[in-house]
Amino acid sequence: MNPIEPIGRLSESWRHCVGTGRLNLALRSDYRESLALVQRDIGFRHIRGHGLLSDDMGVLRMSTVDNSTRYSFTYLDQVFDSYLDLGLRPFVELGFMPSALASGPDTVFWWKGNTTPPRDWDEWAALVRAVLRHLVDRYGLAEVRTWPIEVWNEPNLPGFWKDADQEAYFRLYEVTARTAKDVDAGLQVGGPALSPGSDDWWAPFADFVTARAVPIDFVSRHAYSSGPAQEIPFGTYQELTDPSGLLEQFTAPRLHLAGTALAGLPVHITEFNSSYRPDNPIHDTAYHAAYLAPVLLGGLDLVDSYSYWTFCDVFEEVDIPTSVFHGGFGLLAHRQVPKPTYHLYAFLARMGTWVLERGEDHLVCADDNGRVTVLAWQPVGGTTAPAAAERHRVRLTVPVTGPRAFVRRERVNEHDGNAFAAWRELGRPPSPDARTFDLLRDCARPAVEHRSLAVEGGRVVLDLALARHEVTFVEVLPVTPTEHAGLDDRRLLGVSDDRLVAEHER
Repeated sequence: MNPIEPIGRLSESWRHCVGTGRLNLALRSDYRESLALVQRDIGFRHIRGHGLLSDDMGVLRMSTVDNSTRYSFTYLDQVFDSYLDLGLRPFVELGFMPSALASGPDTVFWWKGNTTPPRDWDEWAALVRAVLRHLVDRYGLAEVRTWPIEVWNEPNLPGFWKDADQEAYFRLYEVTARTAKDVDAGLQVGGPALSPGSDDWWAPFADFVTARAVPIDFVSRHAYSSGPAQEIPFGTYQELTDPSGLLEQFTAPRLHLAGTALAGLPVHITEFNSSYRPDNPIHDTAYHAAYLAPVLLGGLDLVDSYSYWTFCDVFEEVDIPTSVFHGGFGLLAHRQVPKPTYHLYAFLARMGTWVLERGEDHLVCADDNGRVTVLAWQPVGGTTAPAAAERHRVRLTVPVTGPRAFVRRERVNEHDGNAFAAWRELGRPPSPDARTFDLLRDCARPAVEHRSLAVEGGRVVLDLALARHEVTFVEVLPVTPTEHAGLDDRRLLGVSDDRLVAEHER
């Protein structure tokens, strides 16, 4: 244990899950290469995306010869195998409706996920049963029991569930949950995956599952902090609330379920971001990283998980992106170009095990071996807040053993570690060539500085000057100097000790 008593262990709820575009995209090379990089640098535990049952995943197939149906898992196996190979478990979202089973033509997104209830509830149950039994047979019961199963996505929105029909969704939830438990009582099932602004669904949902004794193992909702879309050609701007508004949304399920039979269930925020639009340039900026820093830290105490939407820009809900930087949700732009928010997550992944101190602009952690880490950021507000200052100062004293410390710092701000800024300086090329992509990746690297500091009274003073919209990561390592006979850095040019003494005397 660190010699300074910690205030607690750093929770990993922040990386319990990450979002992705529809699952079919996992068959693409850019997607897989991006996910491998994310797992190397951050290491999420689960991944959640739409479209597991949509037509392009090919699970429910209909013969053109006799209209018979067959379940096919060719694509599903490839996708889930690739996730597991990278240490990711699926957070299974059951949706959208296969067209062969749909009760109507209503769809959402450029890729047309069907949003209607099933035309036959027994066939829906059979489909869910077939999928879950296949997963258990292929991956093992013990493994699949660790995969949360979420019923649909944002049924409170007419665009995602026909007419936002609450009664129809409750029936969908009941049929799905009971079917899952018929496959195995240990499978985790939950919902209702509500979008922001529909807290009036919580009480009816709790009453329904309680009155009918419908199985439920967790509850889920989404959180976004942006206002109405202000559309421009191939893009969107939106006003943003203060980042604390996201944390208020995190707390909403427990507040609305207090006193019900669902109180105390795990709460999963299965999507969160600033803007809910995949074409808002705010996602590409250094401001966005500073904006989300207090959310990532504040969420540790509020919910069981909060899933960033999404890990990369291989994503096609509104349309096919028209430029490498287009305001996509991703932590990574296309071709594995990190955005500033990517570095925020990568920094947090490198923090120590034990929390020593938390503040409105910093987190200090330590490992058992004496390594101390600091994550610091410039606090920013939403649209109506004053503009951030050009400088923000964070002054800390951190515990270190030994006589000296090696201090390494990485910086991401409006200039450093900012591929979006470099892309603008390059003239905003929509389709960069290979050399330009290399430049963007180079410019996306955080600026690095290092130095040696004396330890006084068992502590080191860190006086951190942060640039505008900066997120910075500091690593402090205890150093014990070792003696090497004959080594003298004053003689690097071959000057003898006698000559050095004479020069100093003059």
